[in-house]
Amino acid sequence: MQFDRHGNRIWRQAKALLDSERIRQGIAEVAVPFGRCTEPSNIAAGGGHCPIRFRCVGCDHFSTDVSYLPDLEAYLADLIRNRERIAAMATADEWAKRESMPSEEEISKVRRLIHRVKNNLADLTDAERQHLEEATKLVRRSRQVLLGMPHIRQPLPDVRPERTA
Repeated sequence: MQFDRHGNRIWRQAKALLDSERIRQGIAEVAVPFGRCTEPSNIAAGGGHCPIRFRCVGCDHFSTDVSYLPDLEAYLADLIRNRERIAAMATADEWAKRESMPSEEEISKVRRLIHRVKNNLADLTDAERQHLEEATKLVRRSRQVLLGMPHIRQPLPDVRPERTA
């Protein structure tokens, strides 16, 4: 039950991947909030060099799966809550509010992705859904790191002593 950024199922025809193919996929992607990224420069930087500042739902390099559905729903709620909070702010300049405001396009895209994933879940039989729920619980429990929204890393200062010629 993996999906691209548009909510289209991917790997639908794959019944079982060879171990070597799973390893190759693991090397060619990096974990990002709500899924995986296959953008080469982001992979090379360990997920810390996203050219679109982690607006993953707007990027073709992004994919997700059912296990991220609760995270996507929480993210959507945060986007909507932040939009309302920023709109109600009277103490900030308009440019600051405009730059901070979650876009309607992003909110719509996340909402549409959640809807497509849920529709695919509704197409499953009860037995398939139960099996998927058990697998999802296991995957969510086994995730080792909390994938919050990344921040921009500051370069480390050069602490090397000055060398004389």
